[in-house]
Amino acid sequence: MAKVDFRFYAELNDFLHPGLRSVDFSLPFNPPVTVKHLVESLGVPHTEVDLILVNSESAGFEYLVKDGDRISVYPVFETLDISCAGCLHPQPLRDPLFVLDTHLGRLAAYLRMLGFDSLYQNDFSDEELARISVDDGRILLTRDRGLLKRKEIMRGYCVHSIEPEEQVQEVIHRFDLVNLFHPFTRCLRCNGLLRKTPKNELIASLQPGTERFYNEFYRCDVCGHVYWKGAHVQRMQSMIQSWIQTDEPENGPGIL
Repeated sequence: MAKVDFRFYAELNDFLHPGLRSVDFSLPFNPPVTVKHLVESLGVPHTEVDLILVNSESAGFEYLVKDGDRISVYPVFETLDISCAGCLHPQPLRDPLFVLDTHLGRLAAYLRMLGFDSLYQNDFSDEELARISVDDGRILLTRDRGLLKRKEIMRGYCVHSIEPEEQVQEVIHRFDLVNLFHPFTRCLRCNGLLRKTPKNELIASLQPGTERFYNEFYRCDVCGHVYWKGAHVQRMQSMIQSWIQTDEPENGPGIL
């Protein structure tokens, strides 16, 4: 049986068995087999990988592994330019669009609150999520590693935390989103864009207290839901500020 030597770097180790993390290890295999197949057999979705070095040379997912190969696998570099090294996801994500699986509804609302185009329905099937991600060029956010292993999906992220506020901090850091925030520009309910709307156009639909104390209103262009800057906005602004403050930059993993 043939054998290959592997080393995974940075957060990719989170997907591995504890005994394989941050160390060199050997893996037996029966050729022919692609490097993508071996990487995913170890639990790492291909969407999490942006650089593979085989014997110190960059290689694509389709590379047929040979006996004795030494393979180094690196995560997606969103803030570090490694184009010269042959990254596997060449298109930068400077205007990110998201689609989220059925278990991430609160995360979808938080991303919309920050102004990011985030599609979510609680009845999306895996097939629909994959199709939307591919057809619309959206980053698929999910906690399902199996879903991210679908070969057609090129952009995705496996959310680790089960707590929504920790999830949004993960996504902010992972995709370097802080400088792309446009808070309170999207509908939390449907993802539509909000448009500032004169109060006199909304009088008939406002509660007496709202009509009396507030004068600035926004309406969703898609579902028509109306928003105003009530007391809840201050709490939401505090949340956003805390996410900015906790997004500390880290040095990218070295390429060896």
